Amino acid sequence: MNWFFITLGYSGLSPKAPGTAGSIVALLLGMWILIAFDAQTLFLASLLITVIAIKSINQYEEMSGIHDDKRIVIDELAGMWFALSVAPALSVGLHEVSDFHNGFLIQSLLSFALFRYFDIKKPSIIGRIDREAKGGIGVMGDDIIAGFAAGILSAVIWQGILALQGF
Repeated sequence: MNWFFITLGYSGLSPKAPGTAGSIVALLLGMWILIAFDAQTLFLASLLITVIAIKSINQYEEMSGIHDDKRIVIDELAGMWFALSVAPALSVGLHEVSDFHNGFLIQSLLSFALFRYFDIKKPSIIGRIDREAKGGIGVMGDDIIAGFAAGILSAVIWQGILALQGF
């Protein structure tokens, strides 16, 4: 079990809102990957990290006896990265990040806000996974579904904005 990994570079040790701190770190890293590489790379990295995290979280829970320790925020990284790989899901250069016409920054920030909302409120299947799934699958599963929901909703909202503007 790697404490640095499951606390996402110790961001989960934040005394206030460790989940939000981890999500901010994940957002910045995910945006960097989208800029430097592409959405497919981010999606595949999310899958790889999810598999490794499930094993690491299972080891931690076995050792500590604590399920879903709030200091574990690698699940926020996976959820945020899944959201970003769905929306904005486009490659931009560093000079294009602040161009509002491509939607990169708006969709990234909207994905962050929606992910945090779904992760905190845990509506529908997200809450059910959080309550009923055990071990690393339970810790990671709700965030993965929250990430996909946030990414899809962010893309839908962005398309609605574009339609209203006549694009």
